[in-house]
Amino acid sequence: MTETGGVGTSVRLEDLGDWRRTHTCGELTRAEANAKATLMGWVHRVRDHGGVLFVDLRDRHGITQVVFRPSCAGLR
Repeated sequence: MTETGGVGTSVRLEDLGDWRRTHTCGELTRAEANAKATLMGWVHRVRDHGGVLFVDLRDRHGITQVVFRPSCAGLR
């Protein structure tokens, strides 16, 4: 897949295969805290609070805060 990146240029975009977003950032509510969701966007900010990471994921619809422990995710 390619996208025009201005006059006379093109940028190759990575294929996401069968990944499909289930929600947009900012759409999830507290009631869906333990539900499975697929979000797509970019990392706006990361805060490390001593073993707990807070990641602000942003897309054109808003921001969703993702909270996880790297030790549980196998990152540390």
